[in-house]
Amino acid sequence: MSDIEKRNLIAQWAFDTRPVLGRFHLWLDDVDVHRSQAEPVSSHTFTPRGIARNLAVTAAATALGTKLYGGFGEGAGKDKYVYNQVKKGADAISAYVMSEGLWYLTRTLPEDHAMMVSLGEGLMPKAGETPEMGANPLLGFGRVYARPEVAITVDRRVRRLLNEPGHTFEQFHGWLKSRGITIWGAAVDTLENTSRFAEGKPTGPMVVFHLFDSPLTISRPYESYMGCLTVPRAVARRAEELAVLLDYRTPRAKVMEVIRETYPGIRPDHVHVWTLRGKSRLKRLGKLWDEWTTAGAHLVDDDWKAPSGIEVFTDSGTYAPSFLVGSWKDASGAPHAFLCDGYAASAEAMQASSLDEVLEVSTSMAVFSPTFDLPCDQEAKLMQLDPDAPDFAPRIRAIAVGRAVSEEDVAGYAAAIRDARSCNVPMGKPVLRADSFLPEKNWGVLAAIGYMCDDPYTGTKGVEKVAEGVYKVTTRLATRNASSYITFTFRLMESFEQQRHVFSPLLVRFLSGVDHTKRAVKISDSGRIRNELQTMFSQALEHDGDVIRVHFDRVDEKVMPRDKQAAIRLVLEWYKANHPMWFKWLEIG
Repeated sequence: MSDIEKRNLIAQWAFDTRPVLGRFHLWLDDVDVHRSQAEPVSSHTFTPRGIARNLAVTAAATALGTKLYGGFGEGAGKDKYVYNQVKKGADAISAYVMSEGLWYLTRTLPEDHAMMVSLGEGLMPKAGETPEMGANPLLGFGRVYARPEVAITVDRRVRRLLNEPGHTFEQFHGWLKSRGITIWGAAVDTLENTSRFAEGKPTGPMVVFHLFDSPLTISRPYESYMGCLTVPRAVARRAEELAVLLDYRTPRAKVMEVIRETYPGIRPDHVHVWTLRGKSRLKRLGKLWDEWTTAGAHLVDDDWKAPSGIEVFTDSGTYAPSFLVGSWKDASGAPHAFLCDGYAASAEAMQASSLDEVLEVSTSMAVFSPTFDLPCDQEAKLMQLDPDAPDFAPRIRAIAVGRAVSEEDVAGYAAAIRDARSCNVPMGKPVLRADSFLPEKNWGVLAAIGYMCDDPYTGTKGVEKVAEGVYKVTTRLATRNASSYITFTFRLMESFEQQRHVFSPLLVRFLSGVDHTKRAVKISDSGRIRNELQTMFSQALEHDGDVIRVHFDRVDEKVMPRDKQAAIRLVLEWYKANHPMWFKWLEIG
């Protein structure tokens, strides 16, 4: 590329993404684009080019801001309380930066379009975690980004979907379509691998944002677990030729047979199976590990190096390994295959499976319960039962072989199944695909991934400091049939400490010592604080029409200490008293 072509490329990217660059006070020094196909990704997506590029920069800005100001590594060696607070601080920064980027880029949305968060991760404590470990700031269900008039209309329909008994997703989606409003649904994890981020690990943390050309069928906040098996597309095709049903229910010995048919001469121990590992997962995955070990496969551990030369990790992070699923030959010409098995959080599972075509893989999933206490095969069967059937309890006990099942356990599974149904999770099929979560047969996806740290599965570099105030950040864009990765070189337009305010939520700034009574107040403070309350205090909010009522007594002090709650309450009371018109939406319970 000639110098003038390079300058033109940088200038065009800077022009297309000026809303996000301007919001975060970033100067675009350079941009390098590496495509997997001849055409740009924007030629293969349902969004205009500007939206795709702004999403790429938003993912990069979220990765940069979180890495620099989110407390990377500050939880290492600390007690549980400090460790969890570091995680929450990082989640607050990442959720805020992503949300601000989405707000600014959606000013360029077509007038009849809106983005809505349909699926996300962060609020629910995972199995084995205490509530304060799971109550993390996040972009929650029903968050709408659009031009103001459209956003208000959609937000009202979302509240009706959430609060009106009997109001279905089909009615919600159908009403908006009949009014000519197009909803693009999003599945979001603004900080994947939060624990590794807090511990300062060199690999793993990333931003994951998937945009779909329709809302997902989920009709209310939902977070649980999904069983997932992801194999190379070539293996799935070979299974079809052999008339073998290959999905999450298939015995792993049979899966190994198909793999060896697909790659003649492959040694069983050259079939590398990635699952989450560790003693805490023995009860859930022990039987699965035994199946693969008996078949001769290599179960991937933390000391195994991917073809990138970087050691993988198996303590978390089920999304990124799907990018390595496939086959290759080593220096001696011996074939190897890599696949993912086990389970993932619901958002991660849906996100990864939506890229099956471009990654040339095949993913099948099964719904698990939020508590996930039993082996995978039993969980998948239990969640298919009818909780209202007279033989529900006996059938649970028949499936849960070797475990005493109490009445409390039975009630817990009944509640989990009913909750999944009420959220419109597709429960009628024992195996799910990405299509199961989308209302249209023909659908599109645009994934934007920002790398905070190095990624062992693709070899992508994380945030790199190249000079004082200058950083390289890599983003990957992918659709169903195209992908590229873009390396941006950003220059901070403020001093390092001044830039911290640019990436920090207003409420976080006030908690860190900024005096809200002496700061110049803008009308945008109202929207920002409303946004931050929904991100950081979702469990404490009561929505009453256009009014948001904040109940501080609902906030666990382990989630946020009482002194910080009191400080935020004072801030809200001051804004309410001094700027009542701008904050007429706010009430303090």
